[in-house]
Amino acid sequence: MTAPLAGVRVMRDAVLHETRPDVGVSGAAGGAEGLGKLVDLFYDFMDELPEARRVRAMHPTDLTNARDKLSLFLSGWLNGPNTYGEKYGKIQIPKAHAHLAIGTEERDAWLLCMKKALEAQPYAEEFKRYM
Repeated sequence: MTAPLAGVRVMRDAVLHETRPDVGVSGAAGGAEGLGKLVDLFYDFMDELPEARRVRAMHPTDLTNARDKLSLFLSGWLNGPNTYGEKYGKIQIPKAHAHLAIGTEERDAWLLCMKKALEAQPYAEEFKRYM
């Protein structure tokens, strides 16, 4: 029996290898520095976009911890260094967000912030679409 995310991982690896075979999966995002820039822009858009107001209100005023967690999560998700677990423990996304009222409006606002942050990056178009 195949793990549910195995197909996603195979697709991710194929897309990233095709677009940047020389740098590996997390390297396609610019490594830790590139992911940091992406996450900073993501939260900047969350601060600025009226559509993201409700999602932003779900976060603490100081986003330092949220920025670090998202950067480290993305690094591991992209097969880069998996330091999220070392620093914060095992990630349990549904449990971590269970106390929040997340509906389609909040989901769409989060995705809009990520889309705008990705558009501002010099990533390959295939990588942007995958992300």
